[in-house]
Amino acid sequence: METDEVRVAVLEQKQIVVEQFVEKLDAAIEKIAEVNNKVSRMLAVHEEKISKQEQVDQILFTKIDELRNKMDRDHDLVVTRISILEKKLWIGIGALAAILVITNPQAIKTLKPLISSAESAIMQPVIASVNESY
Repeated sequence: METDEVRVAVLEQKQIVVEQFVEKLDAAIEKIAEVNNKVSRMLAVHEEKISKQEQVDQILFTKIDELRNKMDRDHDLVVTRISILEKKLWIGIGALAAILVITNPQAIKTLKPLISSAESAIMQPVIASVNESY
């Protein structure tokens, strides 16, 4: 009988150890569940932040594209205006030069040989002979 009582006592002791183990396991499971909930909430918050940041990025990219298009239009407008001003400047310089040449008798005398003599502007061919003896 003592062996039965000893067996019962050993089993009761093991049962107490198992119950303590089960309690610790339950506490660990509860802590893991709490951590899981906290991590889930953190992930949701971070996902929301990322989503908002993507929306902000999209808005910024749209504004950058609009700004680039406006700058291209402004650049084309400025280039056109500068081209027109440059044409007017060269027309004015040409007109001033023509007036100076027409009204200045010395300039007429200087330019007359260049204008009247077409042969002076033509280059004559040069024939070179090569001496073959060295």
